[in-house]
Amino acid sequence: MLITMMKHSDADHVDGARLQWETLRPDIDTTPMEILGRINRIALLTAPAIVSVMAEYDLDRGEFDVLATLRRSGAPFALRPTELCSSLLLTSGGLSNRLRRMERKGLVTRTQNEEDGRSQLITISPKGLNLVDQVFTHDMKVEAGLLSKLDEKHRSQLAEALKALCLTLEQ
Repeated sequence: MLITMMKHSDADHVDGARLQWETLRPDIDTTPMEILGRINRIALLTAPAIVSVMAEYDLDRGEFDVLATLRRSGAPFALRPTELCSSLLLTSGGLSNRLRRMERKGLVTRTQNEEDGRSQLITISPKGLNLVDQVFTHDMKVEAGLLSKLDEKHRSQLAEALKALCLTLEQ
């Protein structure tokens, strides 16, 4: 039997899920869902719009993340694979597959690191640099639209709270 969800105008999906769990398992504290459940749900709800932007430029999110990380690193827009893995929370295998695809597209190059002959440098190509600037501009407009219903006070409070959570989890 499905427990019916809340019908209050200020109740969201997470409130309904919590009510269902509290009915079935009152012995379990479901308050973490108020934060982590909502973060997950927001990620799922916003992903289609963001993925759509990337797809318009023949990129997936992972490829965009590599390009954006290289772009943010500043000139000469190059990082060692270990630096990319660390920044993107990827394994070396996951990064290697991504880089192969991106090399074939002409978005990045791999060269020997002159400072350390044992490693490579991943460098964004001129084509990749131009592309990431276009995609980032478009993506920020889309993301601003997704947040447009929140006033500045709520956006600021939410950003600070999420920053505190990120800092805690990154330790």
